[in-house]
Amino acid sequence: MSDILDSAIEKVQGAKLAFCRLITANDTGKNGSHQSGFYIPKCAAPLLFDKIGVKGTNKDKFVTVKWQNDFTTNSRFIYYGQGTRNEYRITRFGKGFPFFEENNVGDLLIIAQQSDDYYYGFVLQTDQDIDDFFAVFNLSPEKTNQLIDISQSIPLEKQEETEIQRIISLYLDFPDTIQMAKLAREIYNKIHKVSDTGICKAPDQHLLKWIDTEYDLFRAFEEKIYAPIYKQPFNDCQDLIKFSNIILNRRKSRAGKSLEHHLATIFTTAKLDFEEQAITEDNKKPDFLFPNGKAYHNLLFPTDQLIFLGAKTTCKDRWRQVLNEANRIETKYLFTLQQGISRNQLVEMKHEKLKLVVPAPYITSFDKEFQSDIETLSSFISIVKTKQRKPSIYPI
Repeated sequence: MSDILDSAIEKVQGAKLAFCRLITANDTGKNGSHQSGFYIPKCAAPLLFDKIGVKGTNKDKFVTVKWQNDFTTNSRFIYYGQGTRNEYRITRFGKGFPFFEENNVGDLLIIAQQSDDYYYGFVLQTDQDIDDFFAVFNLSPEKTNQLIDISQSIPLEKQEETEIQRIISLYLDFPDTIQMAKLAREIYNKIHKVSDTGICKAPDQHLLKWIDTEYDLFRAFEEKIYAPIYKQPFNDCQDLIKFSNIILNRRKSRAGKSLEHHLATIFTTAKLDFEEQAITEDNKKPDFLFPNGKAYHNLLFPTDQLIFLGAKTTCKDRWRQVLNEANRIETKYLFTLQQGISRNQLVEMKHEKLKLVVPAPYITSFDKEFQSDIETLSSFISIVKTKQRKPSIYPI
């Protein structure tokens, strides 16, 4: 969830009145209209004035609107009631107001009333943010262009918690690691209305959200399955240690495989050709080979079209393990959730022709000198796609 979306939800939930609508070509003036400002329908007039306008007269008031938690405008609320006009508008945004451009058509405008003369304004521009806002307030596109029923607000976190409890009620024991990861993705994608297109547009973001959701799901399973055990006294210290080891081993086993399962889903959604755990030299099993093991073992297949990717949640000490897992491939990639590695190790990785792949938000945790050498998940996918677009005369 973006910072702008978080702020918009918070301000609407605490507002006296709030309103949203999708921005149209009429608002931006891109269809030749000479109207100015944002049109507000009569049903939302209480957002602007204590009393509705009277036909035959105009009335206005000036307010401060803080946009995107960043800048303010001294704007004018006006009712046009003279002549043939009978409408409400918000006008006067000043020069350089950024939301009257062609690419703003289809964005979601949100106005939240803080007091009689102070308002918050937001413009949500991504499909994901708009869908999430609709989900929180139980809206559909047809229910916009009117005051928001704030009582319908259910935080996404609460929706996720409810869905997790529904899922674990269907199980008597832990699902296997593949199913656990799949359930986490389904929960997150359902609550946030994530499509395959959305996954392809923002793989770094969705991967991290899936991992967070799976952690919450796993913890819920632990509480359900282990609570009856740990609420009873243990016979002795050895029983307590044995029980603790069971919990720790299950946690480590799940975490190790979870990352691979989520990456495989992203690669499949992106329509990449790949194989998991293909056998290479000395019976090694790399996490991912692109396009597959058959191509790897075909010495006629161009080496420059082969890609290796290892996957380790942390790699401060374990990154060397992947260096000999695919000898045909000189430059190897390693995806990790590690945030920050020492300069000396980064130098050594570069010497060994190992390139890190990390979620986009983690790039800044690494030494600035090396950030340009690190790939995001999105850029790595682009690298693979580029290589797989090249025609090969060799069968795979």
